[in-house]
Amino acid sequence: MNTSLFHWSKRGMILTTAGQTLLGHADRILSLLDVAHKQMLDNDIPTVSLKLGSITTAAAVHLPPLMLNYRRQYPDVKLSLLSSNTNDLIEKVLRYELDGAFVNGPLPHAELEPIPVFPEELVLISELGANKLSDVLMEPMLFFSVGCYHRGTMESWLREEGLPVPEIMEFGTLEAILGGVAAGLGTTIVSRSVIRRKEMEGSVQVHPLPEHYRHVTVQFIYRRDHFKTSAFHKFIELLQQKA
Repeated sequence: MNTSLFHWSKRGMILTTAGQTLLGHADRILSLLDVAHKQMLDNDIPTVSLKLGSITTAAAVHLPPLMLNYRRQYPDVKLSLLSSNTNDLIEKVLRYELDGAFVNGPLPHAELEPIPVFPEELVLISELGANKLSDVLMEPMLFFSVGCYHRGTMESWLREEGLPVPEIMEFGTLEAILGGVAAGLGTTIVSRSVIRRKEMEGSVQVHPLPEHYRHVTVQFIYRRDHFKTSAFHKFIELLQQKA
């Protein structure tokens, strides 16, 4: 077969169309092998691994008690949790790298099954004393990398207001973002549940978002063709009790 799978450049290599097609087939083959392995091990008592992903805010606020409850009921299941942004998590679920993930919705992918789990209120936060919203919206924005749902929300809001997108400062952790805002580096959009304590302490200023941007639901997503082990079924049952 004389087919090029990569394009070469000074920056490295990228997949050709043929390479992307082959990669899709390879992902499905690896997924089938994983399914076969799980089928051999699966029984009524959950014992296999469960690979989950989550946006950072949900991982920090909502998931610890949920995962603790699951762990206590099914101690033989090997749980793992990857934190990332919504776009990255969706891609990993689509490529069978994760059994499921907690992401911000809505979702445009027909291959994914969503379960609404955690309703959230989004707010804009800034340093204390920044009461004039027009001034706050001109400040630098502190977010994760491209693919962050809240970053996209902020950019959409600014375009709607006819305002330019100011400087964006990228951080790797939620703690660094919140600390930067409190110190006066800039602003960010977060779930209110994440900054409730800081709001009560009076360490940040909270500004409401327009109504159509204010509410979002964290959803648990998985592929519709995902092989559902007993460990996965039990996790879904806990989620549905929570929803």
